[in-house]
Amino acid sequence: MVGALALACATAVGVSGPVAADSDGAALNTPVISTQNTRTIRGERYVPGISLSPDGCEIWVMDDGAEGYAVSRMTPDGRPVCRDINVCGTLNTDQYFATDKYYISPKGKARLEEFFNSATAFGFIIAGHTDARASIEYNRRLSYNRANAVASVARGTGARIIDVRGYGEEYPVATNRTVEGMAKNRRVEILCVR
Repeated sequence: MVGALALACATAVGVSGPVAADSDGAALNTPVISTQNTRTIRGERYVPGISLSPDGCEIWVMDDGAEGYAVSRMTPDGRPVCRDINVCGTLNTDQYFATDKYYISPKGKARLEEFFNSATAFGFIIAGHTDARASIEYNRRLSYNRANAVASVARGTGARIIDVRGYGEEYPVATNRTVEGMAKNRRVEILCVR
């Protein structure tokens, strides 16, 4: 079990590929087990690898379904010391995207590249939001596509993207009854994981 924890701690979150070890069996600094290596055990499907929980804890899952925290620091009572996640950037989508589109303007792309090149974070979670004018399904798809467009720019700068989410109109920051409120709700949030 200790070897598995060391293996999990030595690998990067959100990356897939084979895991290598040196002659002592210690994990080398290589990517995590590919998600293609899945199998069914007693009717349950397990996907080996490492994920990040909503509270900022890295969690590893072995191919037999065993899981645990992928952290090297624990509190005296045995709880993991997890990463901090906070919103470090909010984009008003009206300034980056045309109405009902998810292609970033060249000026917007340059501003995003500047942001990601200067940001100091372990990784990023990108979350898209919309106002409530269209259907729930349409808004979720549009918000995800916009978040994914921002993530694509981030990846181009070498930033680590942990997750891309599209919430649609689910989490408004203002009322959807006014033009000003709807404009505030049309946004992409960049969460920094430190």
